[in-house]
Amino acid sequence: MRILGLDPGSRWCGYGVIEDSADQRELRYVECGILSAPERGAMEMRLGEIARGLREVIEELKPTLVAIEDVFMHQNPRSALALAQARGMCLAVVGLAGLTVASYPPAVVKKSITGSGAAGKDQIARMVQVLIGLRSLPRADATDALAVAITHGRTVQPTAAKLVSAVVRRVS
Repeated sequence: MRILGLDPGSRWCGYGVIEDSADQRELRYVECGILSAPERGAMEMRLGEIARGLREVIEELKPTLVAIEDVFMHQNPRSALALAQARGMCLAVVGLAGLTVASYPPAVVKKSITGSGAAGKDQIARMVQVLIGLRSLPRADATDALAVAITHGRTVQPTAAKLVSAVVRRVS
């Protein structure tokens, strides 16, 4: 199983791809990155640019399913609307590719990765780094996308062995 995790945004969309190892005992890192659009462009142009990039990622990396972060409440309604539009664009691109989508609230992702639904971004990033053996930390949006993908991988095949074996191998 190859999982594409997405952290949607209207200026940057983080993506991260992981897959189960052959014995399904751990999740392995494949690739991550940021899809970006010019800050000054109109919303439809920015989302179009990100959509093109997402389509290319899907065509190149061939995920079997997609995990995406749910929209969460913002203090600013304009920010919430922009995030919802970006998420909708991601869902449309994924739907056109014929992929299944799983959606996770931010607190569920945080709890899955760190054990606490109130974990900070730095704590999540460090755990993602340990869980999949990254040498350095990618940008926050890509790390968040990997966290969503890992959450799905651990939800679909919820075995303690995945977490324990990954941590033991990376720390040793």
